[in-house]
Amino acid sequence: MPPSDPTPTAPDAAPTPAPPAATAASNGHANGNGHHDPHKGPLAPLVLGALGIVFGDIGTSPLYAVRESFGPNANLTPTPEHVLGVLSIIFWSITLIVTLKYIVLVLRADNKGEGGVLALASLASQGIPRNARRWRRSVMVLAVIGLALFYGDSIVTPAVSVLSAVEGLEVIEPGLKPLVVPIALIILVGLFSFQSRGTARVGRLFGPVMVVWFFVLGVLGLWQIVKHPGVLAALSPHYALDLIQDRGLAMFLPLGAMVLAVTGAEAIYTDMGHFGRRPIRIAWLGVCMPGLILNYFGQGALIIADPEVASQVFFELVPKDGVIFLVLLSTAATVIASQAVISGVFSLTRQAIQLGYLPRMDVRHTSETEIGQIYIPRMNWLVMAGVVALVVGFGSSSKLVGAYGLAVTGAMLVDAALATIVAVLVWRWSWPAAVATFGLLAIPEACYFIANLLKIPAGGWLPLLVAVLVFYTVATWRRGRTIVVRELYDGSLPLKQFLDHMERAPDRVAGTAVFLTNDATSTPPAFLHNLKHNKVLHERIIILQVDTVDEPRVPAARRVEVERLGKGFYTVVARYGFMEQPDVPAALRACRPHGIAYDEMETSFFLGRETLVPASRSELGVWRQAWFISLSHTASATKIFFRIPPNRAIELGNQIQV
Repeated sequence: MPPSDPTPTAPDAAPTPAPPAATAASNGHANGNGHHDPHKGPLAPLVLGALGIVFGDIGTSPLYAVRESFGPNANLTPTPEHVLGVLSIIFWSITLIVTLKYIVLVLRADNKGEGGVLALASLASQGIPRNARRWRRSVMVLAVIGLALFYGDSIVTPAVSVLSAVEGLEVIEPGLKPLVVPIALIILVGLFSFQSRGTARVGRLFGPVMVVWFFVLGVLGLWQIVKHPGVLAALSPHYALDLIQDRGLAMFLPLGAMVLAVTGAEAIYTDMGHFGRRPIRIAWLGVCMPGLILNYFGQGALIIADPEVASQVFFELVPKDGVIFLVLLSTAATVIASQAVISGVFSLTRQAIQLGYLPRMDVRHTSETEIGQIYIPRMNWLVMAGVVALVVGFGSSSKLVGAYGLAVTGAMLVDAALATIVAVLVWRWSWPAAVATFGLLAIPEACYFIANLLKIPAGGWLPLLVAVLVFYTVATWRRGRTIVVRELYDGSLPLKQFLDHMERAPDRVAGTAVFLTNDATSTPPAFLHNLKHNKVLHERIIILQVDTVDEPRVPAARRVEVERLGKGFYTVVARYGFMEQPDVPAALRACRPHGIAYDEMETSFFLGRETLVPASRSELGVWRQAWFISLSHTASATKIFFRIPPNRAIELGNQIQV
C-alpha cells in the first residue's frame, strides 16, 4: 500500500510496498478500464466454475431470507400486501445492489484481473498522487475496515448456511430436531479438516451441483408462480414503497432480515480473479439471478396461499416425500458456499500478509498447477473454532441470523467508497457523476446497514467484535513494525557511502553472501553485525530487498532489478505482487542475465532476527505493546516465508525496545 506507511513483515527481510506510480507506468494499460481480462480459454468451463465458487453464498439465501422476513424478530405478518412488499424489496435489492452495482460497475474495477477489497484499494492508490498522504491513509483505513468486516462475516456464513440446510430435517420429522446441531457440526468440522488436502478434486463437482441447485430453485419457484401468477405484481416497485410508507421506522426490523437476500454479493467481486468478468456476468444473468428471483416469488406465492407455511417456506415448496432430496441438495449447496468463504479467507489473508497488514503465516500450496489453491493452517483452525462456537452457542439458524448482515453491509459500503475513488481517479469520471452513481446505489445498502445495527443485541455484536479485533490487530502490527524498522535503520549509513569509506577491505572468503533488507540503499544491520564479529567478507555480497507492489502479479521481465556497486557488491530489488509468494532463491536465479550466477551450495543467507523487549515508555501503549510482541512471536520464520534453504541460512540476533 502507500509507500509513506511501510509496514514490513520482518526486519532485514521484509516485503515493502513499491511506489504505485512506478507500478502503474509499466502496466502497459490503464488498470480498471474494463478491458483487461487475463482469463483465456473456453468460456463454458469458466462459467461452470463461477457457478460453483462465486455464487455459493448468495445462491443459498433462499433457505432463510423470506422465512426470516416474516419471523418473530421482523414483526411483519404474512398478509398478501406484506408478502408483495417483501418480494418487491428483495427483487429491487438484487437488481440494484447485485446486478447494477457489482455485476455492471464494480467488476470493471479489476486490478489486472484480480478483485477484492485489498485489490480495489491498491487500484485506488495507483490513481492518488504520491504526495497526497492523507488520501493514501484514508484508502488504507478503508481497506483495513473492509478486510476486518470480511473476517467478521467469514465465521457467520458457514454456520448459518449449513444449519439452515440441516434444519430441513425438522420438516420431515420434528423429532429429528436434537440431531440438527450435531449433524451440522460433523459437516463443518469435516469441511475444515479437508482443507489441508486442497479443494481441486471436490471443486470439479461444485459447478455441476450448483447448476442443479439453481435449476431446482427456478423450477420449484415457477411451479408455485403458475398456481398464483398474481404474485408477479411484486415486480413493480410501488409495492416496496407502499410497504415502507406503511411501516415507517418499524420497517427497519424486517429490513434486517431481507438483507439476507443479497449477502454474498461482495464475494462476486472478491472471486473475480478466479474466472474473470465475462463468465461471472453470464453465470449471474443467465442462471443465478433467474433461479433466485423465481424461487423468491414462488415462496411468496406459497405464503399468500397458505400463511402457515412461512416458518419453513423453502422446504414447503416440495411434497413431503421430496423434502429429504431438498435437504441433501441444500446441504451440498451450503457446503459449497462455506468453501467459497473459507477460500476467500485464505486468499485475503495472503494478500494482507504480503501488504504488511498481518504477521507472516505458513502458506501452503495444495496444487502444483493452480496458483490460487492455498491453505493457511492458522486461519483455517481459527475460523473453524469461531464457526463451531457459533453453532453450539446459537443452536439454530433463526437465532444466528441476528449476527448476519452487519459485516456484509458494512463491507458493501466500503466497496462503494473505494469504487467512487477508482471511478474518479482511474476511470476519469467527474466527481459529481461518481458520487451520484455510487451514492444512490449505496442508499439501500445504508438502510440495510442501519437495520442491522438494531440486531446488535441479538447477535450482531459478534461479527462486529471480530471486525474490531481484526482492525486493532492490523493497526497494532503496522504501527509496531514501523517502530521496529525505525529503530533498526535509524542513523544507518548509506551503502554507497559505506563502500566509499571502506579503506582497507577485510579478508575475503569464497562464495556469495546474501543480506535481506528493507532498504537496499542502506547498509543492512545484519551485514554490520557479521562484519563486526567475523571480520571477513565474501567474494560477492548481494544486498537483497523484497518489495510487494500494488498489483496482483509481477511479470518475469520486471521481477528483479540489479545494480553493480563495485568491490564485489550488488543490490537486488525483487518485486512481487500481493497475490504472489516471495521466493528468494528463484529471484536470485532470475539475476543470471544481469551477471549474477546463483549457486545454492556456494551461497549463505544472512537474516536479521530481532528480540523484542518492552520499553518503559512505548509509543504503542501498554496493551498494544504486549499484543504486538505476542504477534511477533507467532510470525513464521523468515527463511520459511521467503523459501530460503534452511541449511544455507544464518540468523544474527538484535534486541529492540518497542
